[in-house]
Amino acid sequence: MPVSKDDLTHAEVGIVHATEMEISPLLSRCDRVSKYTGGDLVVRGGKFDKTRVAFVQSGMGPARAAKATQALIDAHSPEWILSAGYSGALRPELKRNDIVVADSIVDAAGVPLTIDLKMPADPARGLHVGRLFTSDTMVRTVAEKQALGEKYQALAVDMESIAVARKCQQFKTRFLAIRVISDDMTADLPPEILTVVGSTGAVRLGAAVSALWNRPGSITDMWKLRTDAMGAADKLATFLEGVIDQLHRAG
Repeated sequence: MPVSKDDLTHAEVGIVHATEMEISPLLSRCDRVSKYTGGDLVVRGGKFDKTRVAFVQSGMGPARAAKATQALIDAHSPEWILSAGYSGALRPELKRNDIVVADSIVDAAGVPLTIDLKMPADPARGLHVGRLFTSDTMVRTVAEKQALGEKYQALAVDMESIAVARKCQQFKTRFLAIRVISDDMTADLPPEILTVVGSTGAVRLGAAVSALWNRPGSITDMWKLRTDAMGAADKLATFLEGVIDQLHRAG
């Protein structure tokens, strides 16, 4: 059911994302964007065409994502919640900027959570439908990704989606997980990412300075990583535009 134009509390669509960068291109396409903070959560609201969307920036990891989803449901009672953001490829055929829509999600416990999804894959155009693996730690190396992909039969890895899905299941809120591949299986992520990026998703200045001191070449690697991430976020925004429009039309 469409939300009244005068209703500034409820949202048709809620989006849980770990960092601001993941969602900033979509935010830039929204009208009347507002922002408030609650504890360590950052909440934004805006209108995308005719759809009211609430964004909650959770920080990284399942525990933070579960907390953010609970806050989103309590404050804005969205009809749909999307877990959206970056992911790492666990299969060599997935390339940077490809989109993954989950039809199931699994974590280290190994019990898949199935999502009722009727969306055809189109790998030739970079759209993949399949299983996501949610990790509670960052997966940095190609060897780790290969092992996880084989063990859990998953396409990609993130750090939040299964926690968001479980909260939605608990509160009977409709759910989708939509992820963009920000790092593929052609190279390891730079080791500095484990210390430079904090659990909130923000860059830790002291750690960044230390990384540069210890390995001057890290600045080139981290800058490329940022550039790649910005391109992936733009691709994600374009895909999410279409999804939000379809959800609005479906009522």
